[in-house]
Amino acid sequence: MIQIQTAGVATEREPLQSPFGFKGGYLSELWQTIVKLDSASGHSAIGLGIQSVLWSDPNVFFTVPEQQANEMMLDITRYALSLAQGASYRTPPELLEQLVHKAFAHGRVVTGRSGLRETFVLNALVPLDHAAWLLYARETGRTDYDAMLPEEFRAILSNRHRELASTPVVSYGHTEADIIAMLDAGYFLLKAKLGSDPDKDGDLDKMLAWDMERLTVLHRLCADRTTSYTDSGRVLYYLDANGRYDTTDRVLRLLDHADRIGALDRVVLFEEPFAEENKVAVHDIPVRVTADESVHNVLDAVERIELGYRAITLKPIAKTLSVTLQVAKAAHERGIPCLCADLTVNPWMVDWNKNLAARLAPLPGLKVGIIETNGHQNYANWERMRSYHPEGYAGWTHSVNGVYLLDDAFYARSGGSFSTSEHYESVMNQVTTR
Repeated sequence: MIQIQTAGVATEREPLQSPFGFKGGYLSELWQTIVKLDSASGHSAIGLGIQSVLWSDPNVFFTVPEQQANEMMLDITRYALSLAQGASYRTPPELLEQLVHKAFAHGRVVTGRSGLRETFVLNALVPLDHAAWLLYARETGRTDYDAMLPEEFRAILSNRHRELASTPVVSYGHTEADIIAMLDAGYFLLKAKLGSDPDKDGDLDKMLAWDMERLTVLHRLCADRTTSYTDSGRVLYYLDANGRYDTTDRVLRLLDHADRIGALDRVVLFEEPFAEENKVAVHDIPVRVTADESVHNVLDAVERIELGYRAITLKPIAKTLSVTLQVAKAAHERGIPCLCADLTVNPWMVDWNKNLAARLAPLPGLKVGIIETNGHQNYANWERMRSYHPEGYAGWTHSVNGVYLLDDAFYARSGGSFSTSEHYESVMNQVTTR
């Protein structure tokens, strides 16, 4: 058993280059949470998290100022750490199970929302879970990602991609010139954020018109581009509605438009068209519909699969690795492919995510694995943040012609995930010496 003797947390607020638009709103900054766990036997580990209130629960984001919403999430992290101090666990999922329900109840009180989304709480628990996994590895003498994984999850993570598609995001504010620059850089799977609220009046017909025009522009710019990384030889689209659509009819109207302009066969994924409480079947939607925010646990994953969802987006950097592994196993057992998406995480967490993405089977239509990464597009201080990553300048940390090249060193060193970050150690030392 691993016993947590002390637990601490610190934060860093990272500004974005410009407001990042999705889910009908815009983020201006992202709070980085740093958690340190010390065990009774003398080991310690630092875990990171990135607070994304707009992604995890827009109802919180739109009802209070952005800073206050971040403070609410941080309060949940602190509360969970108070519960973790003195707790014992055999594996990190066991620790998370001890904490998540109490943290959820606390979150409802902190936010004043009885309908608080569980993603908000899981987002708050990521740095604790990250630290718990690294502490588990050190306590048990496991020095790499494969050894760290419990036996029951290794079969579903048996791939070893040498090339991993880097998928950038096309957010509301990106111009045609921005999209062309992405294509010129070699990206061949673009994730387009849909669901804009152009006049800030909640009019879904205006949203649909905006989305249709956005898809028209995207396809016009991508139509003649070619790539060797997809089965069709064409650039593909990953549409993300972030739960902004209300009916299948409205989704089908968008996809009918895609068909008319010749873009339908390019849509390899359509992520979260509906809000998580809208449990409408999607069997009749003619593209692969993907579940993301609506999946908080295995039961949610199974429910979405039964509703016709044919892929699941995994986010160990947003919903904890402990939950992610269990969901990935349930999807694998049902023949449902998975992929890893971003939360605009920092460079070190990109590689924590990349460790999982590199081991998943490729999605139908692609010849390589994929991982969405958009931090380099959005953080004002991305280059400085790379220096916080203990291997932030290794070859595998930047894409070449749209792909990350994962060599033997990446797998041998687990993308630097088991190394020590001088920066984050220093931040935590300042907290403990105050």
